Amino acid sequence: MQKLLVALLFAAASALAPSRRAFLGKVAGAATGAAVAAPAFADTDYAGLPYLGGSSKIDINNANVRVYVKLPGMYPGAAGKIASNGPYKSVSEVYSIKGMSEKEKAAIKKIESRLITLEPSPMYVIDRLNNGLYR
Repeated sequence: MQKLLVALLFAAASALAPSRRAFLGKVAGAATGAAVAAPAFADTDYAGLPYLGGSSKIDINNANVRVYVKLPGMYPGAAGKIASNGPYKSVSEVYSIKGMSEKEKAAIKKIESRLITLEPSPMYVIDRLNNGLYR
C-alpha cells in the first residue's frame, strides 16, 4: 500500500515539478508523510504488564533481567540464569536450572512468593536478557 502511494506521489510530483531539485523535494516530502501515517501495532493492553517489574509480583517468563536488580542476592547470577532459561510452567522449575548454586537457590527461596509464571509473550521474551537500556 505504501509503495503504491509513493509511486503515485512520485508520478504526480514529476509531472508538476519544473526542476530536479523541486521534484526530489516533493518526493522526499511525500515519502516522509507516508511513513508518518503508518499505524503502530504495539500491544498496549497486555494484561501481564504490571508483572514485568511494576508490581510486587514478577513474571519469570516475561520479565527482563534488570527487574531482579533490587532483589537481594538475585542479580546478576540467579537473575541471568532465570532469564536465560525457560519458559517455565511453574516457579519451582527455577530450582532445577543447571548451574544454579545453593546460594542463588536460597535467594530465590526468599522471594519465591513474589514470582509467578504467565504465558510467554513474544514481544517481551525477546528482551529478557537485553532490553536495550545502556548507560
